[in-house]
Amino acid sequence: MPSHDDHSHHDGEHHHSPLVTSAHATLHCLIGCMIGEAAGLAIGVALAWGVAATIALAVVLAYVSGFAMALVPVMKKAGLGLAAAMRVIWLGEAISIAAMELAMNLVDYWLGGIQVASIWNALFWLGLAAAVPAGFFAGWPVNYLLLKHELKAGH
Repeated sequence: MPSHDDHSHHDGEHHHSPLVTSAHATLHCLIGCMIGEAAGLAIGVALAWGVAATIALAVVLAYVSGFAMALVPVMKKAGLGLAAAMRVIWLGEAISIAAMELAMNLVDYWLGGIQVASIWNALFWLGLAAAVPAGFFAGWPVNYLLLKHELKAGH
């Protein structure tokens, strides 16, 4: 009888259904986006910037943190340098982050979270809390298609 050690696990990779894999990729991307998104919104609101400037800052920071969250695992797993890893991930991440950012900022704007004058206002946090699942559900089908068509690297 073969022992557990006799089974090959393809260097630790687990093969999940495309839905599970895309959900995991979406969650990973969302975590990266939310770091920048929350920072950008908080900075813009704290500095009393207008809605457009606050959203612009949040989107830029979401891209920076989202790309960073994607680059590090690809660089480690594939042993690539920064430029080579960026060539692997840029298209998939750019599309995925765009879908998430659009949904998150629309929801946050609609609820009024971006428009409040303080991060101490509960509406700021309500808008951000509602934006997170909106970003996930907007990004999940996008990531599913990107992975299916091999336009996004699985992390």
